[in-house]
Amino acid sequence: SSQRPLNADFVLNQPRYHGAQILLTRDNFGCGSSREHAPWALEDYGFRALIGASYAEIFYNNCFKNGLLPIVLSAAEVDELFMQVAAQPGYRLSIDLEAQTVQRPDGKVLQFEVETYRKHCLLNGLDDIGLTLQHAEKIKTFELQRRNERPWLFT
Repeated sequence: SSQRPLNADFVLNQPRYHGAQILLTRDNFGCGSSREHAPWALEDYGFRALIGASYAEIFYNNCFKNGLLPIVLSAAEVDELFMQVAAQPGYRLSIDLEAQTVQRPDGKVLQFEVETYRKHCLLNGLDDIGLTLQHAEKIKTFELQRRNERPWLFT
């Protein structure tokens, strides 16, 4: 850990945001973050989901690959969330990935879309390697069959 003092002006250093797991973002969030380091850093900080109107495409895809849920809501919905968060210390959102909903403290439920494949991966904690390992027996059978059919490839 760094011995450097925290910048008190940085919004995430405000006590009201300590332990936050959802990050509200603005348009085209993640622009310029084409490597996986950006989602890694967000996840290391403790975020599990992002809510914004739009994301940079590569960043968006890398979020899913690293277990981070980037939720897309309308610009109006995101603006309203920003206003409510600023006005209400202790504001808490609840995300239900299975139902694809974000619930506000006032009970209003916002719907979001997520591809079935990506939802499956997030709900089951699967990355690309985990997905592949789900087929380990089929892979083993294929490799044995290939070795028997073409033994010269394995000498």
